[in-house]
This record gives sequence, structure tokens and C-alpha cells, in this order.
Amino acid sequence: MTLPDPMTLTHSGRAPERAGRVLLLACGALAHEIVALKQAGGWDHLDLACLPAILHNTPDKIPAAVAEAVERHRPGYDEIFVVYADCGTGGRLQEMCKSLGVSMVEGPHCYSFFEGNDAFAKLAETEFTAFYLTDFLVRQFDAFVTRPLGLDRHPELRDTYFGHYEKLVYQAQTDDPELTEKARACADRLGLAFERRFTGYGDLAATLAQLAARS
Repeated sequence: MTLPDPMTLTHSGRAPERAGRVLLLACGALAHEIVALKQAGGWDHLDLACLPAILHNTPDKIPAAVAEAVERHRPGYDEIFVVYADCGTGGRLQEMCKSLGVSMVEGPHCYSFFEGNDAFAKLAETEFTAFYLTDFLVRQFDAFVTRPLGLDRHPELRDTYFGHYEKLVYQAQTDDPELTEKARACADRLGLAFERRFTGYGDLAATLAQLAARS
């Protein structure tokens, strides 16, 4: 199975040829999950374009990047749906989507909608010393955590960044023993207790299913 490259702007699907086609404009960190859901649901009328996942390291750039992509793709689609949560934009992404007349996934971030927004909100009241990883972040731990934080060059910074965390929670979208062991190794490297939760695709699955049904 060929998946979109989450590090670049990519497009998966054929050019729109009839009414009813919808573009999922998504964070590259969700590419694997969206492709899996599309295939499982037979949602051939949903196309996928991904913005670079590394934008999460500079969330202030996300609204402008999404706006530019919406305007570029809008002529070819009946609808564009933004597969981002707020993702650290402080409500700016939601405001931008509203101004452009496009909808987006509900929730503060992907950890929340994978867990289920309602469930995560309850956990957040007590689980404020947890560091979360998804399948994507386990695979890309060095690219998105180790190197950007300089831990490969200055491991002593671990205490600066993670001294107030107590555990690493791996939100598993799939049952993959290799990913689980890699997540456990990430927890060991950070000096944190390890917890694995199988979340599956959470609210993302329900959201896309509703979108596919109505479109």
C-alpha cells in the first residue's frame, strides 16, 4: 500500500470528475490513519491532500498553510474538510476555517480525538503529567522529539523538558507489537513510566464516516 509522504504536501486520489467529491485536507501525521479509514469504508469519493506534519513544531504557521491549500484546491471540489484539530493555534485555525466556509475536526489536538474528546477531557483533569505519543509519533520519535529538542546532542536537556512528566502514554491506533516496543523504548529514554492504550481511530473514524455518508 502506497501512503502519502507526511513530510511534504501530497495528494492521494484521482482528479475530480463528478459532483460529490470531497477533499480531506489533513495533517501529514494523520495520513496512514486516513488512508486506512478510506480503504475500510470504501470512501472513493474522498480524496486526500496532506500538509507537512512538521508544521506541528511551529503551530502559528498552520492557519496560513491551511488557508493557502484550501484556496488552491477549492476549484476542483464540492467540499473541503480540514482534518486538523486546533493543534496549538489558539483558536486561529477554527476562525480561519469559518471565514473560508470549511469545516474541521473537533477537538484541541489529535491526542484528544483519538482518545475521544469527551473521554480525554475527563482524563485531562488528572492526567496533566502525561506525555502522549500516537502511532505516527512513535515511528517518527527521533524526527519530531529527539532532534528538534536537541536531545541527541545534549541528553542532559531531558530533565529540562521532561522533568515534570511522570509517564508516557502511547495511544495505539493499531495493534502492532513492534510499535509498542518502540514506544516503551521511548519512555525508557525519557525516564518515564510507560502506559499503552489502544484507542483505535477514536472520534476521527466517526467524523469521517459522517462526512462520507452525507457527501
